[in-house]
Amino acid sequence: MDNKYLTVSAITRYLKAKFDLDENLKNVFIKGEISNFKAHTSGHLYFSLKDEGSKINAIMFKTNASKLNFTPADGTKVLITGRISVYEGAGNYQIYVDDMIEDGVGNLYIAFEKLKKELEKEGLFNKEHKLPIPKFPKRIGVITASTGAAVRDIITTIKRRFPICEIILFPTLVQGENAKEDIVKNIKRAEDYDLDVLIIGRGGGSIEDLWAFNEEIVARAIYNSKIPTISAVGHEVDFTISDFVSDLRAPTPTAAAELAVPNLIDLQNYINQLNIRLSESINKKINYQKLYLDSIKNSFVIKNPMIMYENKKQRVDLIGTRIKELVLRKYETNKDKLNNLKTNYIFTKPEILYQTDKQNLKNIIEKLELLNPLNTLHRGYSITYSNGKVAKDIKDIKDEVHIKLHNGSFKAKVIEKEGEK
Repeated sequence: MDNKYLTVSAITRYLKAKFDLDENLKNVFIKGEISNFKAHTSGHLYFSLKDEGSKINAIMFKTNASKLNFTPADGTKVLITGRISVYEGAGNYQIYVDDMIEDGVGNLYIAFEKLKKELEKEGLFNKEHKLPIPKFPKRIGVITASTGAAVRDIITTIKRRFPICEIILFPTLVQGENAKEDIVKNIKRAEDYDLDVLIIGRGGGSIEDLWAFNEEIVARAIYNSKIPTISAVGHEVDFTISDFVSDLRAPTPTAAAELAVPNLIDLQNYINQLNIRLSESINKKINYQKLYLDSIKNSFVIKNPMIMYENKKQRVDLIGTRIKELVLRKYETNKDKLNNLKTNYIFTKPEILYQTDKQNLKNIIEKLELLNPLNTLHRGYSITYSNGKVAKDIKDIKDEVHIKLHNGSFKAKVIEKEGEK
């Protein structure tokens, strides 16, 4: 009987499996108002999402929560993307949030991401297109509103850090319907002023206030500019398309001024340090060379130069003596060879050499006579030729042969051959 009753854990797991297998719940889009918001020390966000008729519990883990560009709070209207599942520990269904944006800026955010992806695909954000910011600019252009904290901060910071730098202000609209055209116009104007650096930006504001710096025509104007450009739009957490396409992004207008110019006091201190190090290096070099010169002046050779001359003279004498000995030795050797040649029997009794060669020639002639086959013919032998070749075998004999004796030759016809098989 008890087998038909399920445990609470079993039914909860069953319901969780149903939720997790439902394709419609894996990626849902919900809008509502945040309530019961709690930011845990772990970095996870816990809250409820409600409207006029209902509410659902929500959790956003630290990994996704760290990507938010606003601070959630009770009463904030939001647009949420996530998946719905069951939390087994409480038996409640809830939404696991992947992304969350403030309601009212959702369309702008979508447009921002779309343009960002398109320009990134074209290569407008690539590092190889970025121009280096000069270390010591002489003239800086500033494109921003003519009034407000941003322009004051930029000018004050540049004058304080690097007062020798000239600043040219290009007053422009930084928000509103006509702001994008005005920004582009001033970017093109700046090309005629021989600028080393161009700062483009404004103070903080909502995404709507900063939208002019997310326009495509502004991004392309910055990309096509030949002046190294620093983008300084909004606060540190604000990002615009201008930030990605510029050669350098500054978190604030003040930071842009600090990145654009060096600190003159730091430069002066650095130059002073170099001057001290250079003086120390020169003094050290002078002292070293002085010690080296003293060592030369006090050397034994300088104080007793004749010693060096005497040593060289003695060495020359030794070399001269050795050369003389070698010449005499060579002379005696060749003299002995000449005497030996003069006493050789070839010169003293050349007839002995003649008699020896004559006897050797006679011996050779006798050996040749012994080996001469024609001498054999005197002893009654003969040589038989067949077809012009000496016959060595009965098989070589043809019908007619040529026989040579010691005192003549004759031809003979062969009537019969014996011994051939």
